[in-house]
Amino acid sequence: MLTRRTTLACVGMFPFVAVSAENSDAAPRPAFADAEAADRWMRNWMRAELKVRGTEGMLYVGRFADPYYFTLDEIGWAPEGDQIGRYQRVRVPIGFVTDFASIPRIFWSALRPDGEYSYAAVIHDYLYWEQPCDRLSADEIFKICMEEFKIGSTTIAAIYAGVRLGGESAWQENLKLKASGKRRVLTRTPKDPKIKWEQWQTMTDVF
Repeated sequence: MLTRRTTLACVGMFPFVAVSAENSDAAPRPAFADAEAADRWMRNWMRAELKVRGTEGMLYVGRFADPYYFTLDEIGWAPEGDQIGRYQRVRVPIGFVTDFASIPRIFWSALRPDGEYSYAAVIHDYLYWEQPCDRLSADEIFKICMEEFKIGSTTIAAIYAGVRLGGESAWQENLKLKASGKRRVLTRTPKDPKIKWEQWQTMTDVF
């Protein structure tokens, strides 16, 4: 299957590639003199195909026996329009471990951890772990990403209020965990469906 990654690899090898638009409803594919220009064009084209502004890639995950997941492909989010300069681009790597939206079990009947906002939740979870920006910016990116997925305004308001109210403890806990040597980006994924994240993260050759 032709993916953005394999296409860009081809562009890097043949810098004047023009991809045919035959049998496609997409805009004609131009030729590029450099891979960076190709990357920008491909990113914009994929966003149009996905019909979700700002997103980069599809969310594919594997799962541990307990409700923790790991990304099987890279996903991302990028600011657009007046967001540029205020927020930075986010790239979640392959192997990042997440629990999606950290919603207390008592609220699961209304807000599942793996709801329609899962993509945005993984972006937010990664920002809370890596902390490349301040917490407010991480929460605002979460809100913007949910809006781009056209999540209901009531749901967005409830989740955003929750992270603003209760997110500081998670933010500080992540600081402590990283300081103690904990990691959440895998270089090797489990083959045993019975293995739990609690067990897997104790191994030394999986990060």
